[in-house]
Amino acid sequence: MHDRVAKRLASNSQANAFRAEEESCQTTHPVDVHVGQQLRIRRVHSNLSQTELGQKVGLSYQQVQKYESGKNRISASMLYEIASGLKVPVGCFFDGLPQPGSGEGATIAPEVDERIAYLATAEGRRFVEEILRLPPKLRTRTLAVIRAIAGEEGGAEED
Repeated sequence: MHDRVAKRLASNSQANAFRAEEESCQTTHPVDVHVGQQLRIRRVHSNLSQTELGQKVGLSYQQVQKYESGKNRISASMLYEIASGLKVPVGCFFDGLPQPGSGEGATIAPEVDERIAYLATAEGRRFVEEILRLPPKLRTRTLAVIRAIAGEEGGAEED
């Protein structure tokens, strides 16, 4: 009798491990990715590192990193704590999403994620700061040079 119970428990734990593995392979929800991107933007705008934000709200930098990537969902209470730590309204993390019930799906373009990730790096911030120091006409010329280097045709458009 004891052996049958042990075998059943063992098979149940294997099935649970398989289910957990299956769930981890599911794709990240677009809203979680969007909220994470907004978190990264607000953190960078507040000039805080992941470590500094983590210390403010009682998280490790790794957890902040997982939230920013959308890998881990942020609970309502933690989102509230993070918003308080960044001194922003909770709703700002949802800016840019379609209204619920509008029929529009919550989709995030992959290139947007890549752009935000770059802007969140020290190099990205320095690049933007230096570009913004240039006069508008020189910015347009710089964009034309960058497009030429990248191999794009058509030159810079006037803004």
